Amino acid sequence: MRAPMLGAILCLALAQTPAEAAGKQVRLAYVEWADAVVATNILKLALEEKGYQVKTIPLAAAAMWQAVATGDADASVAGWLPVTQGAYYAKLKNRIDLIGPNVTGARIGWAVPASSPLRSIEDLASKSAEVDGKVIGIDPGAGVMKSSEEAIKAYGLKVKLVDGSDATMTSALKDAVRQKKDIVVTAWTPHWMFARYDLKYLEDPKKSFGEAESVNTFTRKGLKDDMPEVYSVLQKFKLTVKDEEAVMAENEEKGAKPEETAAKWIKQNRATVDGWLK
Repeated sequence: MRAPMLGAILCLALAQTPAEAAGKQVRLAYVEWADAVVATNILKLALEEKGYQVKTIPLAAAAMWQAVATGDADASVAGWLPVTQGAYYAKLKNRIDLIGPNVTGARIGWAVPASSPLRSIEDLASKSAEVDGKVIGIDPGAGVMKSSEEAIKAYGLKVKLVDGSDATMTSALKDAVRQKKDIVVTAWTPHWMFARYDLKYLEDPKKSFGEAESVNTFTRKGLKDDMPEVYSVLQKFKLTVKDEEAVMAENEEKGAKPEETAAKWIKQNRATVDGWLK
C-alpha cells in the first residue's frame, strides 16, 4: 500500500466528530489482538456508563502508539512492555503519558501441547523433526516473531519460523491437538488458546523472550488535565489474565460479539467496575 493511501485511511479512521470536539468523546486505539479486543470493549462500556461516547480505533501496533503520541487518539490499554512493543515506547515515550500495567503476568514465548516431550527451547536442537522442523508464527512484524528469530539464532536451531496470523497459528494448533500431534507455536499470555487447550511454555534459559510482560495503559499528553474523570478511570482499570482469557475464549465461539461478551463480564464483575468508576 502506498504511503499517501495509508495516510488517507488513517486520517479517516481518526476523524473527529462534533461530540468529540465538545469533550465527551473518548478515542481508544488498540491493536486487533484477542486480549486488546476484550480489554478495549470492557473499558468502552464502562466509560459509556459515565456518559462518554467512546470511539474504538483498530490499528497496527506502530500506528496505535503513533496515534496516541500525536493526540489523534486519547488512550490505549494495549501496550505490551517491556519487550513486545518496547521499541515503539522507546521512540515515543516523551510524547505520551504511560499510566502503567492494566494486566500483569503477561508473557511471550513458544508453547506446545502439555503432553509434548519437549520441555525447553534447547530440546529443539536435537528434536526439531518431531515438529516437522517448524515453529508456527503470526504476523511477520510482531514482537513475538522478532524474539522468535532471536531465539533461533541464540539456540542455533535449524527450524523454520512460519509467518501467518493469529488465526492461522491457532488453526494449526487446533488441528495438531485434534490429531494428537506435537507442534510449536508462538504464544503469549493472555490468549484464549490457554483457556481452551492444555498447553505449556517451553523453558527459555537464554531469555530470548525476556522476563514477564505486562499490558499497559498509556494516554496522549494533556488528557490528565482536560479529561480528569477519564484519566481517573484509566488509572483504576485492571483485569486479570484469567478474566481476559475466559472472555477471549467466549469471543471465539460462533456468532459471539465482543461488545456482548464484555457486557456479560461487566454484569458478573459489577463491584470491580464500580471501583473503576468512583
